[in-house]
Order: sequence, then C-alpha cells, then structure tokens
Amino acid sequence: MNVLITGASSGFGEAMARKFIANGHRVIAAARRADRLDALHMELGANLLPVTMDVTDRASVTQALTRLPIEWTPIDVLVNNAGLALGTEPAQQCSLDEWTTMIDTNAKGLVTVTHAILPDMLARNTGLIINVGSVAGNTAYSGGNVYGATKAFVEQFTRNLRADLVGTGVRATNLAPGLVGGTEFSNVRYRGNDAAAAKVYEGTQALTAEDIAETAYWLATLPPHVNVIQLEVVPTCQGYAGWNIKRNTVTPEQTR
Repeated sequence: MNVLITGASSGFGEAMARKFIANGHRVIAAARRADRLDALHMELGANLLPVTMDVTDRASVTQALTRLPIEWTPIDVLVNNAGLALGTEPAQQCSLDEWTTMIDTNAKGLVTVTHAILPDMLARNTGLIINVGSVAGNTAYSGGNVYGATKAFVEQFTRNLRADLVGTGVRATNLAPGLVGGTEFSNVRYRGNDAAAAKVYEGTQALTAEDIAETAYWLATLPPHVNVIQLEVVPTCQGYAGWNIKRNTVTPEQTR
C-alpha cells in the first residue's frame, strides 16, 4: 500500500509511519517540519518519502501532491492526522487567533487534503480515508470549545462522506482517540508549559501513540468490503462524566 499521513513528524503520525513501514508498506510522510521528516527518512529508509506540506495552505498541499513521484501514486490510504488543540480556557477568555488556527488545521486542512485525494480513489473504486478525530467531538467539556467543535466537524464530515461514497469501493473512518500520553499534544495545548501538560496524565495509564497507530493499521488492513465509520478508543482509566454544575455557595441568610 501507498499511505499518505499528514502530521507525520511526531505523535500519532510518526507512530503510524513506523507501523506501516514495519509491515512492508510505503509511507508518504507529510508535515511542516522538514528536519524531523528528514531524520525519520534517515531512520526508516527508502519506504518513507518525506514531503513538506502545510495543510492550512491550499497551495502548499497542491504543490506537494503534484510533485509526488509517479511510483508513489496512487494513494491507497489517506490518514488525515494533522491537528492540534490550543488552550483550555473558557470561551470568553480565549484567543481568536488560536481558535482560527484550530479551525484552519483540524477542519479546513482535513477537507483540503481529502478533496485533493478523493477523485483518484473514486476513479480506481478503492481507497480508505482515516480522519483522526477525538472523543471531544461528541462529548463536551469545559475548555473544549473550538477544539471540540472542530472534532465534531471531523465526525460529521466523515459520516456525510460515507453517505456520499455508498456504492463505491472507497471507505471513510473517523478514528476518535481519548486520553493519549507521550506526545506533544498537551505540551502544545498548554503552550509549552511542560508541568501543566504532565499533570493531565498524572496517575493514569493513558493510551500511547503506538496504540493509535496499531488501530489505524488494523482499519487499513480490514477486508475491502468492511467500513468502520466511527471508532472511539480510550484507556480503561477513562469514562463518561456527568454534567458540569456550577453551584452557588451563597446561603439564603447571606443574601438578606
């Protein structure tokens, strides 16, 4: 298989690249950080093609894809993995610039790459698109605001994509992880505050990037007539919580 993975310079994307290559497949590793991609290429060898691409820049996506060597096409599996969260503040305290960055990357970037790859898959009547969402896409929490909204977009886009693709050989899956440690995700979200990022995983056995890579590989190697539309993956230490309730601590006597 030829597999295109966005956001492949670290975290889930890097782990997925390792997993697919270890099993004999070829990976087009796309990301903005060329130095990290080059290091990965040096380590993993000729079955990894490093491609500098910024999913938030339509011209960058077009240029990167049109320059792919012919032997690296067609693309059999697209993993839309590039994404990020910024901040945990309530909406009224958030930065509009950070909101826009999340929308541009998690939603617009995902559809830009999908729009570029999908026609060839349809022409060949085969292919798999794995969109990396999040359990935050359907479970709201304080501070999730725009990040959760972008992941809700990923879920609905994937479901609607699947509706459009019915009867074709092209599949689409929303892979929605829960708590995953050992990546840059929380460090980025907390803007480089490593102590705050580490506290997120304190006392837990979170999932790892390798767990998500294993799941993506399983999806990609299912029989071609099988389409898992939605797959939430969480560690055993994570579950659902109730509504967040703000309680008034002022007693009736204090209001008199």
